[in-house]
Amino acid sequence: MAAHNELGKWGERKAAAYLTVKGYYVLHLDWKSGHRDLDIVATTPDENTLVFVEVKTRRDTVFAQPEQAVDWNKRHSLMLAAKAYLRRYEVNKNIRFDVITVVGTSDNDVHIEHFENAFLPPSI
Repeated sequence: MAAHNELGKWGERKAAAYLTVKGYYVLHLDWKSGHRDLDIVATTPDENTLVFVEVKTRRDTVFAQPEQAVDWNKRHSLMLAAKAYLRRYEVNKNIRFDVITVVGTSDNDVHIEHFENAFLPPSI
């Protein structure tokens, strides 16, 4: 596996652990629908909201902030994957799209930021 893929998987594990500590229940990691994927699918601590979480991991922020990588194309892809998820599992909950950024390269040097309601889909 390429180094950037390993860093991304590490970031997803850190983000899932972060959510778990915050009381979220992680349902799926790296859920796939065709060539689209959802990094994390979780429920809020009160279990009233299903949260689709996009994780962006970077070694540093020299060139850009990681959340800037969630552009229109990425949001559109996430929305399509979320639609597939909702159809497959017949979910009837509030939904929300969050972004978690993970910056660092080791457990001793990591910064995690959680953007709740990072974007609103046009409609699902």
